[in-house]
Amino acid sequence: MSYVATTAGITGEDVRDLMVAAFEHRFGPVNQLPSLIEWLTDNGSCYVARDTRRFARDLGLVPRTTPLESPQSNGMAEAFVRTLKRDYVRVSALPDAESVLRQLPVWLAHYNNLHPHRALGYRSPREFIARSTQETLSGL
Repeated sequence: MSYVATTAGITGEDVRDLMVAAFEHRFGPVNQLPSLIEWLTDNGSCYVARDTRRFARDLGLVPRTTPLESPQSNGMAEAFVRTLKRDYVRVSALPDAESVLRQLPVWLAHYNNLHPHRALGYRSPREFIARSTQETLSGL
C-alpha cells in the first residue's frame, strides 16, 4: 500500500506519483503489469482526470470509481480513516496537520504490524496474512 498526504489538496500529479510508488512497491521496477489490475478510487477530480486515467491504463491498471452518492461503496476507506483519527491522531500530543504528516509513516506501520483488528480476530493485518498464508501452505 502507498499513500500521499498533504495539507494543500491532492493533485492529479500526486495521484500519478502515488500510482508509480504503489506499483513499484508491489511489482518492482517493471514498465507494465503482466495482467490488468483494477485501481479503485472515489470520484475526485484528481482521480478522474484524463491524464491520470490514461497514465493508469499505460501502467496496466484499469481505472474504476465508486458509484456516485453511494457512501457504503467507500466504507472500507472511511472505516480506515475513522480508525486512524480515533486511535492515532486524536491521542497525539500534537494533532496539527504538520505533526500528523510527520507521524503518518510510523502510525501506518503500527496499524499494519501491531494494531489488533476486531474483524481479523484481534490480530494485526500482518499477523492475519502470515497466519492465513501458513494455513494455506500447510493445507497443500
